[in-house]
Amino acid sequence: MEDLILRRALLDGRTSTMRLAESLCISVSLMEKLVEELRDLRYLEVQGSDGRDLMLSLSDVGKVQANERMQLSRYVGPAPVSLHDYTNAVVAQSERPPIDMAGLKVAFADLVISERLLRELGPAIRSKGAMFLYGPPGTGKSSIAERLVRADEDIVLIPHAVAVDGQIVTVFDPGVHQRVDAQPERLDPRWVACRRPSIITGGELTSSQLELTLEASTGIYLAPIQMLANNGVLVIDDFGRQQLTPEQLLNRWIVPLDRGIDYLSLSYGLKFVVPCVPKIVFSTNLEPASLGDEAFFRRIRSKVFIPPIEDEEFDEVLRIVAAVREVEIDGDVADYLRWVSRNRGDGDLRPYLPGSVCDIVESVCDFEGRPRVLDREMVDRVADLYFTQARELTAMCDDALEAVG
Repeated sequence: MEDLILRRALLDGRTSTMRLAESLCISVSLMEKLVEELRDLRYLEVQGSDGRDLMLSLSDVGKVQANERMQLSRYVGPAPVSLHDYTNAVVAQSERPPIDMAGLKVAFADLVISERLLRELGPAIRSKGAMFLYGPPGTGKSSIAERLVRADEDIVLIPHAVAVDGQIVTVFDPGVHQRVDAQPERLDPRWVACRRPSIITGGELTSSQLELTLEASTGIYLAPIQMLANNGVLVIDDFGRQQLTPEQLLNRWIVPLDRGIDYLSLSYGLKFVVPCVPKIVFSTNLEPASLGDEAFFRRIRSKVFIPPIEDEEFDEVLRIVAAVREVEIDGDVADYLRWVSRNRGDGDLRPYLPGSVCDIVESVCDFEGRPRVLDREMVDRVADLYFTQARELTAMCDDALEAVG
C-alpha cells in the first residue's frame, strides 16, 4: 500500500488524503494512518489542510523512492484485494439462481427456438460442469451460446485487481464486465458490482490467452480469459479450429473441468491456485469424435445437439428478418425458398439462411432502385448469387488444381 500511495502521489503531483483515498478505493481513516507512516519516513510532506483533509506532496526522498517503485510496477489504480478474499468471493458466487422454462423462454425470446431444444438446454445450463454444443454449420449454436448468460439475472462482485506475492493482477475489464448502474451501498469500492460476465472466443484463441500476461512496460499482470469469466460464461466457439490442436486445448482444461481450480504462474516461476468456475461451453460444427477421446467427453456432463430447424421455424425466422429489413414477402415464396434451400443449398433448413437472403435482396433492390420484394424470381436470383456461383468456383478451383498437379 505504501508503494501504491507513493506511485499515485508521484503521478498526481500535489494531492491530498481524501484524493488518494478516492483514487485507491480505500477508506479515509486507513489512508490517514498510511499517510502518517509515510510522513514519519519523510516520504510525504504536508503543504496545508482543509479540515481533516491534508494537502500532500512527495519530498525529495519520497520522489526517489517513488521512482524506484515505478521501475517495478506502474500500477496506480484501486488497491488490490488479497488472493484469499478473491477466492472466497468467487466460490461464494458460483451458485447460480434457479431458472424454469418460463425464464428460459425470456432469455431466448429473440431467437426462434423449439421447446424441445429449450428442454435440453435448461438442465444443461443449470448442471455443474462444462457444456458441449454440436451440430451442422449455421444451426444457431453461436447465437445460443451468446445468450446463455441471460439465464442469470443476478449480479456478482468483480475486483479491480488481486495481489499475489506482492504482484498486481488486474481483473476488472470494462470491455468484459458490465458494471450495474446502481452500485450497492457500503460496497467496498475495490470491488465492482457487475452482471455475470460472458466471454466468447473462437478460432483466434491462443495458449497465451489462458495464462497470466505480464506487461513488460508496466509490470502489471493481466488475468487470463477464464479468470475474467469466473462466475459467468466462457464460450470456446468453433472448437477444433484454434491454432492449438484440440488435444492441446483439452489437456489445458483437464484440471479446471475436474476440480474447478486452475494453476497460474508469475513470470519468476511462482505458481498459485485460483478458482476456475465459469460455465465453459464448447461449440463446434465438427464431428465430436474427431475432437477428443472418451476421457474428455466424460468430463463434459451436458452435450446438446443443435439440429436444423423445421418448416414452421424457418418461416417464422424469415417473417421476423424480413420485417426488420423491410422486405416484403410475396405469396407462398417461403415454400419455394425452403425447396431451394433443400435442393440447392444445405439439404435442410438452417436459421442463418433467411438473414442472408434478405441481405442480398436489400443490396440488389437498393442498387437497382426498386421495392424490396422477395418473390420467386428474386429467390432464383439470390440462389444464383449465393449457391451456384460458390459451387462453380469450387469446381473451377478443383479443375485448376488438377491441371497444375
